Amino acid sequence: MSLLTIGAFARLSRLSPRALRLYDDLGLLPPAVVDPSTGYRLYDPEQLERARLVAWLRRLGMPLARIREVCAMPPPDAAEAVAGFRDRIAREAQAREQLATFLVDYLSGRGSPMSDLGIRYAARTDTGQGRDSNEDVAYAGSRLLAVADGMRGPAGLRASSTAIEALKPLETAVVPAGDLLNALSDAIGAADESIRATGSVTTLTALLWSGSQLALVHIGDSRAYLLRDDELFRITTDHTLVQSMVDDGRLTADEARSHPQRALLARALGHDSTPDLTLHTPRAGDRYLLCSDGLSAVVSPAALESTLRTTPDPAATVDALIALAYIENAPDNIACVVADITPL
Repeated sequence: MSLLTIGAFARLSRLSPRALRLYDDLGLLPPAVVDPSTGYRLYDPEQLERARLVAWLRRLGMPLARIREVCAMPPPDAAEAVAGFRDRIAREAQAREQLATFLVDYLSGRGSPMSDLGIRYAARTDTGQGRDSNEDVAYAGSRLLAVADGMRGPAGLRASSTAIEALKPLETAVVPAGDLLNALSDAIGAADESIRATGSVTTLTALLWSGSQLALVHIGDSRAYLLRDDELFRITTDHTLVQSMVDDGRLTADEARSHPQRALLARALGHDSTPDLTLHTPRAGDRYLLCSDGLSAVVSPAALESTLRTTPDPAATVDALIALAYIENAPDNIACVVADITPL
């Protein structure tokens, strides 16, 4: 088969002559022959497949150096490399979309103030010493933090897992700052329907991060705490029979801690109950703790505060908090998330 001139090869490969000369200089797509007298580049028609691959990879936005590496790989390895690049550009596109949404909201007056805050986090669950199964679920990501405590038994684990899974799409969804609470409410409504089908119930406490605001959803007796300026605040109210007795003045907080019905829930997901939804403005240096009652029911607020203040790393803090529960014999499952708001 006769060789093709650079013009003919450019038309068939959909690469410009200028691009072909560049790819030759880079060693990415050298011509089959260079005429010694004229210097014309001539290409073998069998080079068209590689040329088209180069063109497609360039359309993806892949850098030339990476294209050279991919073209030298066996097809299965090349496919894996392209899949990795696809995933990367998808993440970058999503990040740009989220930033653009934030800027549109901010510039139109619907969003929250600009922020240079980031988040560091860790999550862990533990069966505890008093249980042989674990119905607690904890999740921590770059935008979503959550704990759920299902009623004891396999149905309880399905309920708590269902609650967390219903929120996970919010981790990657583009949610304008002004719609955080609505997004959480919609996700919880869908979760409640699914959980009712399990025949069980679960608590849920979760924070959705926008970069400058935190939306909190809470139902049941899992808790959220905020450590700010070395002082610990509980930012949720237990939805329990005992807490309603405290609110009515029939019990003191100390009496509630040891009341035999302290775990009896007044509200839970899967029981057609309404969760609490609130919006919070974080500051650099804030530390948030989300936990099930397997931690908060046995570890004193003073011990929680001390550990949160003195253990810098979120993962080490989670481990230290669970160790405190074990000192108190850890009679229940434990779910724990610690997240730090940091300047970027």
